[in-house]
Amino acid sequence: MNLAYSVTQQELLEILLNISPVRPVFIWGAPGIGKSALVEKFANEVGLPCISLLGSQLAPEDIIGIPQIKGDTSEFLPPKMIARKEPYVLFLDELNACSQEVQKAFYSLIHERRVGEYHLPEGSIVIGAGNRSQDGAIVKTMSSALINRMFHVQMTANTDQWLTWAYENHLHPWVIEYITQRPDHLFSEPPKNEEPYSTPRSWHMLSDALVEYGAGDNKLPESVLRVLAYGCISPQHAGMFLAYTKQLSNRHLLSDIIKGTAKWPSKPEDRDILYFTAQSFRAKLIHELPQSKQKMNKEAQYLDHRAKALIKELSQINHEIAQMVVSAQEGDMLPDWFLVEVIRDLPRLANTGNNR
Repeated sequence: MNLAYSVTQQELLEILLNISPVRPVFIWGAPGIGKSALVEKFANEVGLPCISLLGSQLAPEDIIGIPQIKGDTSEFLPPKMIARKEPYVLFLDELNACSQEVQKAFYSLIHERRVGEYHLPEGSIVIGAGNRSQDGAIVKTMSSALINRMFHVQMTANTDQWLTWAYENHLHPWVIEYITQRPDHLFSEPPKNEEPYSTPRSWHMLSDALVEYGAGDNKLPESVLRVLAYGCISPQHAGMFLAYTKQLSNRHLLSDIIKGTAKWPSKPEDRDILYFTAQSFRAKLIHELPQSKQKMNKEAQYLDHRAKALIKELSQINHEIAQMVVSAQEGDMLPDWFLVEVIRDLPRLANTGNNR
């Protein structure tokens, strides 16, 4: 399923607070964007314990329990994990990864909040979650009957909200600063081949690895940093993260270049630093230049003026990297008016794929 509209973590939290007490909610989203963490945060906010069941690892009896003979009849005894006396949040993770038989076992639990003769305590909340088929995860088609019993919402990663969470949870400062500079690297679509890729979860994993190795307090060999980065995040992002760690001794390089107190790195051995700095420069232009030239303030006017001169200088050092700054890429684009003026002054950069 791919819903027409997606919500951020904070918007989803509001939906859960208002809808899940009266209707079961199903959260769709790519692996690693924080669905499970958000449900746990929601449970904490409403003051209820959160019990998680992983659909891909369940059998029907894990839900409906086992039969017990009582006199002339029998009844099913639900699992201890579910059969609680106090209200709680029941989180059915990877619900669309379980078998059809397990999905059937969830029907009454989701629709009527009961398992056999056992009813969930008054005030309990049921939330499901799962990945989409386009994410390359293990998913099975949910029956229309099960889909129709839930309110559906699709979650997307939001960089600003994730950075707030990262500060609150003391993630490694290198990860926080890198994502601050390159917010477009927080999440990448799952690759078709089997390799790590960037998600909020994988950046958290890289942060944990950096903390365990004492990165920042101790000088880690580049070989170790390479293993850590390429083992957690997308290869392209890992290479740029390594470039970022190399220029930590001059972490304000881009600001100094824009001010005119520093130059683009031009030595052959600094190629990766040049590439990272140029990518950060592109991200800054996308973020700070308005789509309409008439809406520019003084800061944007200064950045516009300096940017054109810096792109010219960059093209003299490395034409391909200068083209990358103004090229069409997935995601956000540079403003059209800015591109027109750059190409007018530097026609050699025109072959960038920006024919829009």
